[in-house]
Amino acid sequence: MRRCFPDVQSASPHIPAHITRVGITGVKKLVKIPRPGKRPIILVSTFNLFVDLPAHQKGIHMSRSHEVLSDVLEELEESVEKRRVVIEDLCACISRRLLERHEYATRSEVQMTGELILQRETPVTGLKTQEPYKIIGRAVSRRSEDGISTRKMVGAEVVGMTACPCALEMMREDCRERIARRLVEELDMDPEEADELAEVIVREDVHPMTHNQRGVGTLMIEVPESEMVSINDIIEIIEESMSAGTYELLKRPDELAVTKKACENPKFVEDCVREMMKRVVERFDHLPDDTVVVVRQVNKESIHKHDAFAERVTTMGELREELGGG
Repeated sequence: MRRCFPDVQSASPHIPAHITRVGITGVKKLVKIPRPGKRPIILVSTFNLFVDLPAHQKGIHMSRSHEVLSDVLEELEESVEKRRVVIEDLCACISRRLLERHEYATRSEVQMTGELILQRETPVTGLKTQEPYKIIGRAVSRRSEDGISTRKMVGAEVVGMTACPCALEMMREDCRERIARRLVEELDMDPEEADELAEVIVREDVHPMTHNQRGVGTLMIEVPESEMVSINDIIEIIEESMSAGTYELLKRPDELAVTKKACENPKFVEDCVREMMKRVVERFDHLPDDTVVVVRQVNKESIHKHDAFAERVTTMGELREELGGG
């Protein structure tokens, strides 16, 4: 005889207060993203699943959230050769299912991260490397009298390199002063002429040093219904907005090229965010004005114990108006 256990979660709480997000976090799953005519992309992914909890209920039925995730991923695997699926649609499907299973909830949220490996070539020697990128999906569903509505986002987190413009200018000035001084002391050159020649030498023939940071750029873009946002475009925008890219494998000619590129393209953390915003307007001109965009850059400082941070949360319409892209 099957035992009937009490449904404690459905009982009334001692303190009747609404909770915005309740759920499970850090759920690891193997996800197969289908590609028609090609092998599916395999992602080791982490999910966070939430629903809101009304004031009159003690707790959510957490096992339902895990069951929803397993069911959707199983359905995805079974249809892997039949249709194209992107991670934001996967998150949207899960978030809607959560509201169907948690009938007491009015809001659900799904967050997904996975590591995507892309093949790249080193800049000089052309060696093939496998570079990791974190891809991000997010969906929020809400229940109303009109049914369930869902908003979804897709994005990526990319590691690159930045070179400090401030230190670069200080090193350039220090180098110019030292060259001018030696021209005067060793060649008995006129000080004014020495300054002019030193300026030319530094500008054309010398690559002054600066301190570098490992930059972590993040770009999230809302995906309206019937629109597409390429994850590869997002990754390229983030990489191109830093001083230089980074590579798992570099031979000495590659290392020189990457270092020179970074020093010739110095960027503050603010510069990276502004560059990403400009590229978003140029690359995604098909997205409507109310599309939400999140741009973030963190530079892991090399000469400080803290990190540098910059962020902009905005819409495509605001960016177009501000940057003249509309």
